[in-house]
Amino acid sequence: MGESAVGGEASGSDSMDRQFLLDLKRYGPEGLEDGISLAEARSYCRHLALTHYENFPVASLLLPRHLLRHFHHVYAYCRWADDLADEAGGGPRALALLRWWREELNRCYAGCPRHPVMIALRETIDQFDIPRKPFLDLLFAFEQDQIVKEYRTFDQLLGYCRYSANPVGRLVLYLFGCHDEERGRLADSICTGLQLANFWQDVRRDADLGRVYIPLEDRERFGYSNEALAARQFTIAFRDTMRLQVERTREFFLRGLPLVDRVPSDVQIDVRLFVDGGLAILDRIERLGYNVWRQRPRLGKWTLARFLLRAVMARWRPTDFL
Repeated sequence: MGESAVGGEASGSDSMDRQFLLDLKRYGPEGLEDGISLAEARSYCRHLALTHYENFPVASLLLPRHLLRHFHHVYAYCRWADDLADEAGGGPRALALLRWWREELNRCYAGCPRHPVMIALRETIDQFDIPRKPFLDLLFAFEQDQIVKEYRTFDQLLGYCRYSANPVGRLVLYLFGCHDEERGRLADSICTGLQLANFWQDVRRDADLGRVYIPLEDRERFGYSNEALAARQFTIAFRDTMRLQVERTREFFLRGLPLVDRVPSDVQIDVRLFVDGGLAILDRIERLGYNVWRQRPRLGKWTLARFLLRAVMARWRPTDFL
């Protein structure tokens, strides 16, 4: 339900970054021109999804065919917002580009989209009657990333997840045709779990970007100093701090698990895969002794294949899936 923590780092990320800068030059505020057809926009979103998100081909095997291109459209919107925030220089430039992206979203809702992503997204918004709020909430999170680099409390971090992760689950429920507040709260729990699992998976990467998502109050509670953090030191204090984060995060997945039985039968497996993948990442962190400084926890292809096989078998014997 969002860019899950299931996979490892995408290969060829440098070439992808270069491609985004080329796309920004062509489709950004200074290069965007009218005249892009819906077919071209759909093709662009599909290419973006299948080349940037390494788990999308796995998810594509299970998604109902009629939903696939709409997932491409939503993913492309999120991908562009993410890249505008992280790949275009950060700081004031990123904030300016995110403001421009909000303006393009408003044009989309006004019925006059220009950007290929927005042209395709307009089709999805119309078909599934998706409100503007979840798209805007995501932009708020990307803007917050340019300003807030550290969170003092776990509650503050959950507040960030409310904007950075939970809107994705809401969007997915709209695509599934079953959004309501009860299901929305369950999806929020799963998506918060996925976001947190991704934070604990990427502690080193985020630190290299100047971002620290491990709450300060927890580091102080276990005695893990800012100096040790800056030096990327693995200590008993760090292990205990990470153990707390993993235990908390697992609870979010378990609280959200009832959603599996409350979505249409043809997408239940997809929801369960996200939960299983997130839990597997937490298990992997535990097996590494919580030393995410030394090694980024990731799931190998055989693990993903096992999840997929389990999911396919569940279509025929649903009771064996639990």
